[in-house]
Amino acid sequence: MKSELFVDVQPHEIAIALTEDGRLQEVNREKRDEDNFAVGNIYYGRVKKVMPALNAVFVDVGYEKEAFLHYLDLGSEFLTLRELTKKAVSDRRKMPSLTTIKRQPSVGKEGQIADFLHVGDQLLVQVIKEPINTKGPRLTAELSIAGRNMVLIPYADKVMVSSKIKRESEKSRLKQLVQSVKPQGFGVIVRTLAEDKRVMELDNELKLLQKRWEETIRNLQVPKQKAVVDGKKDTDVRLVGEEPGRTIGILRDMLTPDFAGIHINDPEMYEQVRQYVELIAPSAVKIVKLYKKEQPIFDAFDITRQMKTGLGRTVGFKNGGYLVIDKTEALFAIDVNSGSKKLYEDQEENAFQYNMLAADEIVHQLRLRDIGGIIIVDFIDMDDKQHQDQLFEHMVALMNNDRAKHNVLPLSKFGLMQITRQRVRPAVEMNVMEVCPTCMGKGKIQPSILFTDQVEEQIAQQTAEHGKGLILYLHPFVYAYACKGWVGNLKQKWFRRYGVHLREDQNLGMLQTRFVQKS
Repeated sequence: MKSELFVDVQPHEIAIALTEDGRLQEVNREKRDEDNFAVGNIYYGRVKKVMPALNAVFVDVGYEKEAFLHYLDLGSEFLTLRELTKKAVSDRRKMPSLTTIKRQPSVGKEGQIADFLHVGDQLLVQVIKEPINTKGPRLTAELSIAGRNMVLIPYADKVMVSSKIKRESEKSRLKQLVQSVKPQGFGVIVRTLAEDKRVMELDNELKLLQKRWEETIRNLQVPKQKAVVDGKKDTDVRLVGEEPGRTIGILRDMLTPDFAGIHINDPEMYEQVRQYVELIAPSAVKIVKLYKKEQPIFDAFDITRQMKTGLGRTVGFKNGGYLVIDKTEALFAIDVNSGSKKLYEDQEENAFQYNMLAADEIVHQLRLRDIGGIIIVDFIDMDDKQHQDQLFEHMVALMNNDRAKHNVLPLSKFGLMQITRQRVRPAVEMNVMEVCPTCMGKGKIQPSILFTDQVEEQIAQQTAEHGKGLILYLHPFVYAYACKGWVGNLKQKWFRRYGVHLREDQNLGMLQTRFVQKS
């Protein structure tokens, strides 16, 4: 299977698309601002509310909504980590070592959070679920630093090996090897990708992870103005440990010999990714490529078209069937429809075949949109118990390839299938419907002959403000009209008069325009 990664860097966000054999499999979007509460980020937060009924606290980490920390997410070594945090904040001249802090009693799995935390207390916390809808981030106080082959955990003291590594001899080798090189005071989880790795590779990664931990403590000791409390800057609530960007995170978890290309349209991001790939897989550096063409990268590689056909409310699949996907506050509902075409004369067999085809597309949609939480699938009704069991087994087999934790239940007597899927960030949403090209959603038609005059006015205005050499993106239909004719067409006319370069962009509505400075 040939995998490729495409990274579209824009001023306010980074869009990342993963394809397998040319088919779009995952889409991620990451905002380019300081308030990006990504999974893995570590914050020095302040307890704002204690909720005994929930056995949890709400913590201010700088987000508009307070973050949630449950008692079970404190971790067994919470008290020792809290001592380390206090030591680091109280003495900013010297970095505390894990081995010099006296170990405190472990926190049991049963207890009350009010016995450990009070309003105003400060602590180190890590994001385990990004803000979704009206909810703030979900936190844990059991900190970890994730790498490609291993996860470093302060005060865990154990070496645990992934259960996906089946060979007992390899498990034993990795456990002994990591035990001999791990930093004192830390525990390590050995990930599946570490299988058959050499000691030097693992040792180098452990040193990098330890360095990231030390940078986190160093940031904790240097206060930075971040959040606002009672109208004043609060220097004690801030980000202290930042997870590498989502592009790096995807490569860390998924880069394999199957990757055929990593295409990036920004020189700075290209260099960052190239250096990271050189570090984790030197032989794969050649697949990192800088995209330099003026056509938008997602348009050039057919990503935009696949996003618009695959991320709408209605999604088609083979033989005329289609899914209708609706989102509510509590769950996602997916309705399976066969369309007008019949595969078989027998209604039962026809329903079974369409349901089997729908299952393939449903699993693809869950991954593509990163749908999490509760999913209810309304399959076409089937009476045959054997068909129901076959459909359930088929869905379980397809979901086994999903990296997210999940659970699939058999069909209910109403033909409904319940699926739960791990949700750590909001599902991907994209409005694939375009505004009416003639009335722009107002319900009234403007003379289309005036549109080119309006565009020329915009060009004159933008050129006067920013100078010549601008790039003007137009809908492909409008661009084709502007290029009509060999001599004296609008494209040539506007270039001679204003020095503007015309380009097409499939993301624009029919009568939309977008200006970009060539630099």
